[in-house]
Amino acid sequence: MPTAGNIFYFASKQGVATKPAVVLIHGAGGDHLHWPYNIRRLGEYRVFAPDLPGHGKSRGIGAQSIREYAKTIMDWLMEIGIHRAVFVGHSMGGAISQTLALEYSVHVLGIVLVSTGAQLDVNTNLLEMLSVPATLPKALDLVVKWSFSKEVDKKMIQGVKKKMLETRPTVIYGDFLACNEFDLIERVKDIAVPTCVIYGTEDKMTPTPLSEYLDMQIPNSSLTSIPGAGHMVMLERSEEVAKAIRLFLDGVITPVL
Repeated sequence: MPTAGNIFYFASKQGVATKPAVVLIHGAGGDHLHWPYNIRRLGEYRVFAPDLPGHGKSRGIGAQSIREYAKTIMDWLMEIGIHRAVFVGHSMGGAISQTLALEYSVHVLGIVLVSTGAQLDVNTNLLEMLSVPATLPKALDLVVKWSFSKEVDKKMIQGVKKKMLETRPTVIYGDFLACNEFDLIERVKDIAVPTCVIYGTEDKMTPTPLSEYLDMQIPNSSLTSIPGAGHMVMLERSEEVAKAIRLFLDGVITPVL
């Protein structure tokens, strides 16, 4: 798979040039594999899924602010020759997507916000545990525990934790710092692009009211709930999430001319 600058990314081979590009942005401590196979391949849509700096196979040291990550994504997008796209963001990736819609709106065709909010406060004790390498594994145990519904296969949970432990502790801590400082409560109403909000009803990391607030505040927004799913809804119920994304793309996104 290709690399541009320090960014490693997945690029689907089945998309066509007349369809908009779709960029999948993972959450804190994750990588492009947090997006399952069927979401990384959306029929005729061109799908790109980058690893943020310091995550997965991307080099770099990560960031400690959502705005810095948003600039990184935009610089990378320009480098690979994509000037307008639909951004699909999970959790921290959703914060990045909102920031892109506000700060780089000319390049944003639409956004899909998965398990996220206009504000992403992090539990103080959790943040302290994440800041110390010795307590990081215990902290990640809590993160993973809060990220899935009770019905999920334990192998999936263990796989996500294993991947997160491969990320440098400073990168993970920086991600959660970035989330904790993120606040668009007063600005999210100014997002002017078509928006789809998707959430799992059993999400403990970003509870339902956060998604409902996004839907109420963003003028051109739709809301899709996935009953019984947790924070990692796209892993738990990938077919339903892929369907919701496709419906959004087919219904409101203008073809590239």
